[in-house]
Amino acid sequence: MNKKDIANIRKQFKLDNHRMNIREIFNVYVNKESGEIYHQVSQPFQMLDRETQELFLANFKKVLTGNLDAKLFELKFRRDMEDSSQEILFEGLKADSEDWKDNMLQMVEKMFAKATYEFDTVVTFIRGEIRKPTKKRNLESEEGGDDEVYSNEFILCSLNKTDQPKKALMFDYIEKEYKYYNFVDPIINLDSPLSGFLFPAFNDNAADVNHILYCAGKANQPDLSFIEEVLSCEDIFTAQDDKDYFDFILKEVIGDEVDSKVISNVYEEIDKIIQETEEKEESEVPTLDYKDIERILTVSGVEDVNTDKVEHAFKSVIDDEKHEFKANNLVPKSIKISTKIANVTINPKDLKHVKYITFQGKRCLLLEVDEEVVVEGFRLESETL
Repeated sequence: MNKKDIANIRKQFKLDNHRMNIREIFNVYVNKESGEIYHQVSQPFQMLDRETQELFLANFKKVLTGNLDAKLFELKFRRDMEDSSQEILFEGLKADSEDWKDNMLQMVEKMFAKATYEFDTVVTFIRGEIRKPTKKRNLESEEGGDDEVYSNEFILCSLNKTDQPKKALMFDYIEKEYKYYNFVDPIINLDSPLSGFLFPAFNDNAADVNHILYCAGKANQPDLSFIEEVLSCEDIFTAQDDKDYFDFILKEVIGDEVDSKVISNVYEEIDKIIQETEEKEESEVPTLDYKDIERILTVSGVEDVNTDKVEHAFKSVIDDEKHEFKANNLVPKSIKISTKIANVTINPKDLKHVKYITFQGKRCLLLEVDEEVVVEGFRLESETL
């Protein structure tokens, strides 16, 4: 799934939306001490009062919010696994209400087979259908719109913690006095899901039952045991992993010292690949293998680059010369240069305008600028060195 696919689904989670039909909601309350189910209830989503619906819809949007490969991950199911989650969820899509609950309880059992939490948790499942017009409505011909739609069934899961309410001081309007009030009912934290998933994944409005969209609680901190043991999926690289391994490979090929213009050129070349893909409106994320990296380093001005050298760097760093980096993960949004005197933040493509020089025996950071420099309302005097 790309960010456009996810955004299209996320925006459907709103009240009175005829393009999304959430048929059922199944809530399972799990006790922290035993990991056993304390309570479960399944009911039509429309039977909830509007305020409760709104709270849950906001929570479901949270499950689908975040950057790809940082908080959201498209995972591939492992093949030929016993008790596969792919099979459980696929059966749950079409099952009747009783069998659907049994399928989801199997998922809950897998979630708490080994995991323990310091708080009670609530696992929420919804099952429904998303409809999207195949083309926009033409106002003149009155064709399009809901005349012909893509229709896909889905299951979404959210795992949430419960918080103990704080003791409070309340004012009694009748008695006109302040009173101590101690709430005892736990509060379900719907603002920050611990994790969740959407099945199946969607690409270009088509369901892909071989993949699932997983949501991590925190960016670049996916729960690997949840991915492997609960969802039965293959291992993943986070965006941060991709960036770190890419940097290690650059050091392996280039060395520890490099001209700022070379690094700037590398980021610029990668950004060109990303922009070309977006202009073509291709759904697949551009990837770079060792041959692509070799070409990028060569055109960026790195000397003595060859296939064997880059391939060896892949093997030594990742132990896989066939690994492909996602281009979107490799270009940082900004580069920070920290010194004792000042911290400088610049665009990666502007790194070529930064020079690290020695002047009169002192190390200096030289910034090339096109405009006058103003400090506290004063224009700084310019001197020629």
